[in-house]
Amino acid sequence: MLEAEAIAANRANWDDRADVHARSQMYDVDAFLADPDDISSVVRNDLAVLAPHLPESGIRGLSLLHLQCHIGTDTVSWARLGAIEVHGLDLSPNSLRHAARIAEADGRDVTWVEGDARFASTLVDRRFDTVVTSAGTIVWLPELTAWARSIHDLLEPGGVFVIRDDHPILGAMGFRPWEIDDDYLGGGGTRTYSDAGTYTEESDGQIAHTANHEWRHDLGEIVAALLGAGLVVEALTELPYMDWPAFAELVPCEQGWMLPDGAPRIPLNFAVVARRPRI
Repeated sequence: MLEAEAIAANRANWDDRADVHARSQMYDVDAFLADPDDISSVVRNDLAVLAPHLPESGIRGLSLLHLQCHIGTDTVSWARLGAIEVHGLDLSPNSLRHAARIAEADGRDVTWVEGDARFASTLVDRRFDTVVTSAGTIVWLPELTAWARSIHDLLEPGGVFVIRDDHPILGAMGFRPWEIDDDYLGGGGTRTYSDAGTYTEESDGQIAHTANHEWRHDLGEIVAALLGAGLVVEALTELPYMDWPAFAELVPCEQGWMLPDGAPRIPLNFAVVARRPRI
């Protein structure tokens, strides 16, 4: 399959997912909007990684671009924390339709941009103090060189970027520990599968466009792409928790989900913080 066809199939799949997610209990949009102090668990986890690299005032007063923003609850959460001139970018127009509705209901002035995160710098004509992406994002990108270059170009000199995402070892395990049955290293081409459900509750059979196309990116590839784009990596960490119950062995924890006591200790998330040099 051609790359453009794979991207188009993913866009259709995420257009379907947006409707399912917007009405799901997992996202619970109504409760989110009912509590103006609520911050999504994804953003709380992202901020825990990012905070040591921010000024004492935190994200407040900093401009922010959220790549692969989906239905916008995380983007609005950043605005609730005090980020300004907030932009959200996503490939799925239906996701952005929900995002715009949620932001309007919350009284937030967010700029929404439709497009491929790899080419974000050609779609957004400005720079930001902060660029963020997390929780199930880069497996949907065929390659990371253009993505990293866009991030560099979208950051103000001295600006900071954070990615926190599912650890690539889980993809190699097919999210079914403890056997390796897929690539860990990137460069192996497209991984294609069909799934009529999604990661929210009771979603089986609700997705009409069932084709999914993913691309593996190992930690070395991710870091090399950011360094190659001219960014300086300030932190790389592997984390024992994740944002969704990817497999049955996980148990609830403060950050979301983790392996139970006594299970082999493997990373469930990774995070990288990188900065654009001032000169």
